[in-house]
Amino acid sequence: QVQLVESGGGLVQPGGSLKLPCAASGSAFTIYTMGWFRQAPGKQRELVARITSGGSTNYADSMKGRPTTARDNAKNTVYLQMNSLKPEDAAVYYCNAKVPITDQVCWGQGTQVAVSS
Repeated sequence: QVQLVESGGGLVQPGGSLKLPCAASGSAFTIYTMGWFRQAPGKQRELVARITSGGSTNYADSMKGRPTTARDNAKNTVYLQMNSLKPEDAAVYYCNAKVPITDQVCWGQGTQVAVSS
């Protein structure tokens, strides 16, 4: 099973930026589709961004171009860059890995992002 560890969360002022890394264990990282999700208190977990093994990306329409995801296969790490942060972006941010063929999905423990002045 893939182990995922997110980091980089914290308190950011409105309008600020964050870059969240998610490190994966194992040697098969290159074949995973990696996703970023977030969950605010009292709300459902929602997709923020996704990147395939080939590097194709898609993003939540509601984010309006603010997130960017990228992967570094040499480091087994996927990144989420969030710009122009708003108070409503405050949430726990999770990454996941989807394993091809089996469609197994593994989740990290999440990293908390707070947006406040």
